[in-house]
Amino acid sequence: MSETQARTPLSVVLGNHPHTRPLKDGTVPVDGVDCQYPEFAPLPPAFARMVRELAYDICEMPMATYLQARDAGVPVTLLPVVLVGSTHHRSLTRLPEGEALGPKELVGRRVGVRSYGQTTGLWVRGWLREEYGVESSDVTWVTTEDVHVAQYRNPANVERSDSGRVADLLRAGDVSAAVLGPKAIGGQGAGLVPLVKDAEDAGQAWIERHGTVPANHLLVVRDDILRDREDEVTAVYRALKDAIASTAGERDDSPAGRAVTAGWSDSLAACLEIAGQYALEQGLIGEPVDVAAIEEKAAFLAR
Repeated sequence: MSETQARTPLSVVLGNHPHTRPLKDGTVPVDGVDCQYPEFAPLPPAFARMVRELAYDICEMPMATYLQARDAGVPVTLLPVVLVGSTHHRSLTRLPEGEALGPKELVGRRVGVRSYGQTTGLWVRGWLREEYGVESSDVTWVTTEDVHVAQYRNPANVERSDSGRVADLLRAGDVSAAVLGPKAIGGQGAGLVPLVKDAEDAGQAWIERHGTVPANHLLVVRDDILRDREDEVTAVYRALKDAIASTAGERDDSPAGRAVTAGWSDSLAACLEIAGQYALEQGLIGEPVDVAAIEEKAAFLAR
């Protein structure tokens, strides 16, 4: 590593989570590394800048964005950290006073989603096909934002709306149901109800069937930074792993609490395998995901 590189801070984009706060406030130091933590509110614009411009050195990244970026040849490497995750049967919502649709009745209808490449949408479309036989092509997906990866082109059954947020589309009657991420459920989606009866039980059944919790946000590093500053990248990873361990008591035993992990595991491998299969089925990526190759690329962390 050159002296110039040693003096250059690493830009590390992390959301504001209980398990990332210790790095940001210095409670858990990153040994020998000067880190800068750019703040974003909301966070998604940073994801687009990372995959389109490689604007940061290390960055939190949604699962679907990572898979699409990898498929498009964006030079980033996955670090084995799950920062956000949960089940998503409650993420498919409708108006409480509206038609009491079930998941199978979405065939031929319009469903709102922030972006076709949104990770929550990836997981929702996955279980819709797996549990109810509803293909992603059976539905018209109405979006309010573009996908993060510039190279990607939406399928023909995806439309763009400029009529506000996803929940606004539902309340205006433009869509029959809406896919909302975890934060949106308690925000713009307040008062909406899941299409799936006993959504929490359905989510738990998915976990038991697959042996993993769906991951929403992971962590990636630019390939050139990894090549030139591997020791510093390793130090950031180890500090974040320590922060996740030290804040375990702040997370409950819900799927969201259990999803947060650091380190390669059978659960993470299964999660990547399933997400990759879902992404391929939905046309988000063009080639199967080689999970073993992803793990091998980050093998330096075990040294």
